[in-house]
Amino acid sequence: MPAETDKVNLLGMPQGDLETLFTAFGEKPFHARQLMRWVYQRGITDFDDMTDLSKSLRQKLQESSVIELPEVLSQHGSKDGTIKWLFESGFGQAVEAVFIPEPDRGTLCISSQVGCALDCAFCATGAQGFNRNLTAAEIIGQVWHANQTLPRRENDDADFAVTNVVFMGMGEPLANYRSVVPAIELLISDLAYGISRRRVTVSTSGLVPNIDRLGDECNVSLAVSLHAPNNALRNELVPINKMHPIEELLDACWRYAEKRTNRFITFEYVMLRGVNDSVGHADELHALLDGKPAKVNLIPFNPFEGNEFARSAADTITHFQNRLRMKGLVATTRKTRGEDIDAACGQLAGKVSDRVRVRLGDKKIRMATA
Repeated sequence: MPAETDKVNLLGMPQGDLETLFTAFGEKPFHARQLMRWVYQRGITDFDDMTDLSKSLRQKLQESSVIELPEVLSQHGSKDGTIKWLFESGFGQAVEAVFIPEPDRGTLCISSQVGCALDCAFCATGAQGFNRNLTAAEIIGQVWHANQTLPRRENDDADFAVTNVVFMGMGEPLANYRSVVPAIELLISDLAYGISRRRVTVSTSGLVPNIDRLGDECNVSLAVSLHAPNNALRNELVPINKMHPIEELLDACWRYAEKRTNRFITFEYVMLRGVNDSVGHADELHALLDGKPAKVNLIPFNPFEGNEFARSAADTITHFQNRLRMKGLVATTRKTRGEDIDAACGQLAGKVSDRVRVRLGDKKIRMATA
């Protein structure tokens, strides 16, 4: 029997790969569907408890495989009901996930990397640096844990607590394409969580080639971290803009929208006092998005230690939003949640060591995107 460390982790494995595994065992491929239902829908990780699999097959799985979940290091609850988990990611490092409950939905914000290499000026994750990509198991494990520890939604025993998943935690999802896409496939699979594509959102700072790939392969909701209406300012706030300037990014967004049933792209715009929140900035933003399948989500800046920015005043945010609406854009303001436990947008920092201090906008770096 192989050593425990030599066993294959089946968590996060795509259905096709599981079918290949069962075929190699001399078994029928349909057992992959059975295993997926046990793991994701019933939360079972012990092969002995998967009672519709034969004893001989369960023995083969015990000898060759594991269902290994990320270890939870801590859990914190906010006064507003938000929950933040810290997941161990090896060598003294950790990543965070945040659950945001609402009466009509439960949104889980998950991480895709240990740290982030994009180094956006206003983001606590980027300030931590970057170490590595998470595996598909580490990504989907965040969802598994939330669904198994939180109560199912009231009045609907068939639904898990998590109804929406957003890749807006630590990391740039499209810089970890090879792990994020298998995780998405499990989120939307009827054999796993069966979440609607429109309820799965990938947020990107602008890796243009992988925006096109995602549109071809996954077709989920897309959110773009824009944060500035012109290249000069965005170069300072979002360094990836030096590689993929706004014009190139928006062209990719409109191509993506053409491939989707729900055609709108969400543009995230963090409100920074005296930096990007003037009426002139609002008018520039409108000029970029006018007549396009776009909606704007304004995000009040959430402070963290060592950062130089301040949140725009409430009336400034309201005026900015009204200015966009007056000109015909759909514009909303994100409600700040979990700020008292550092779980609000832009505050997730986890724990990153052995960090690689790079800014993707300063040099072309080969990321694991294949």
